[in-house]
Amino acid sequence: MSYFVNEDSTNLDYLRERLEATDLIPSLLPLLDNLTGKMDTLKKAGVKSLANLRIRLKTKRTLTSLAEDSGIDSNYLVLLRRVIEGFFPKPPLLKVFDWLNRETVAKLDRAGIRNTQQLYEAAQSGIDELAKKAGLKKEDLPEFLALSDLSRIQWVSPTFARVLTAAGFTSAAMVATANPEALYEALIRANNNARFYKGKVGLRDIKRLIAAAVYVPGG
Repeated sequence: MSYFVNEDSTNLDYLRERLEATDLIPSLLPLLDNLTGKMDTLKKAGVKSLANLRIRLKTKRTLTSLAEDSGIDSNYLVLLRRVIEGFFPKPPLLKVFDWLNRETVAKLDRAGIRNTQQLYEAAQSGIDELAKKAGLKKEDLPEFLALSDLSRIQWVSPTFARVLTAAGFTSAAMVATANPEALYEALIRANNNARFYKGKVGLRDIKRLIAAAVYVPGG
């Protein structure tokens, strides 16, 4: 299972469907304006995959070139880049999870595993092999693996991944299939018990979280 959606084999129909299904924040709502027409226009401009689109939106020069080739306003393409890059959250370094066992973090680091993506991908070969490679016991790894899986979900920070595990949700798949109200209440209880963060996460935010988890491979 890959850490992110396979952008090379993902086409613009996926992007259109995901945008249509997402409860976008107000500043991103203009993306829905004639969305199908714009996706068709991008296809005609030679954009065949999500990976190709990310490349053509990456810099000001390439984005301007795509705007000229497609006739799509550059401001629209800037918004599109913003939302697409959100599908690929930067994998946190394991050392940022400062409540985890430091010796385990150090052993993983020496094995070349320094962030959540590297850990998640290393675990695909099997937990026994991962533990042997890092000089660890299998029992040392469950929380690390849960946090690395949850970190694949858009908007999930290290702290929020910790709250999710404390609430009993230890994988992206569990979040993807959660009842919004049940997850919302579980997170409130977990945070009230340990005060992981200040403020409040609303039910609408939880629904967005679940929707994002659905698009995680295996979610």
